[in-house]
Amino acid sequence: MNTKTSLWSRFWSRGAKTPDHARYLRHQRTQTFWVFATQLLILIACLAFWEVGARLNWINPFIFSYPSKIWLQFLAMLGDGSLLHHTWITVYETLVGFLLGTFAGTVLAIVIWASPFLARVLDPYIVIFNSMPKVALGPIFIVAFGQGFLSILMMALAISVVITTIVVYTAFRDVDPNLLKLVRTYGGSRRHVFQKVVFPASLPAILSTLKVNVGLSWIGVIVGEFLVAQAGLGYLIIYGFQVFNFTLVMLALFVILIVSTVMYHAVAFFEKRTLKWKD
Repeated sequence: MNTKTSLWSRFWSRGAKTPDHARYLRHQRTQTFWVFATQLLILIACLAFWEVGARLNWINPFIFSYPSKIWLQFLAMLGDGSLLHHTWITVYETLVGFLLGTFAGTVLAIVIWASPFLARVLDPYIVIFNSMPKVALGPIFIVAFGQGFLSILMMALAISVVITTIVVYTAFRDVDPNLLKLVRTYGGSRRHVFQKVVFPASLPAILSTLKVNVGLSWIGVIVGEFLVAQAGLGYLIIYGFQVFNFTLVMLALFVILIVSTVMYHAVAFFEKRTLKWKD
């Protein structure tokens, strides 16, 4: 018994340097456990209320379906492979849009930072384009790039690139000017200022932008699939509405929710590891 207690104590106190630190770590882990348990309980309660409410006609089961029916739809589409097919298409489009949007927005922010004249010239255009409803560009993308992957990708880029540019450029601009003066005092060029001060100081903001871009890329891809796709989760939603199969619609929404959450946490983990390595 004492051995088990000792092992358990060591498990909950791993990484502790002092007894006070060990108690703090145990408190944090206990609190984390109860937070997760409460979140899980809320989820189960919501699903149970949804199921019972739909079966007792408290809510319209035709429109909102119910969890057990969605689960059966999930198993059926998983069995014939159609769900994995549509999910992979959307995930692939989102990953490409996410990577290209982040890269293009960061590069554009660097170019604007490197040229104050260009920054003043482009500032009103960036603001105007950011305020424009991107869905309105859908017909133009369809005509220009066809009804396929390229139009969907352009919709994702239209949504993510401008936001990335604004956030990253703002981070560049807000770097402590005293640090910039220090590098210039020692003869550093603008390139040295960027490499040694601006980019390292802005790295947390750039990595935070990755998490924002996850959601923006999903929005752009799903909107693009609404307009032109013949496959993908966005296509399943539109198809479900057309044939009044709202169970299919709810299933597609749940898959989007789960996959986007996984992708968000993957980016958050990458951010945490990168910042830890930087520190």
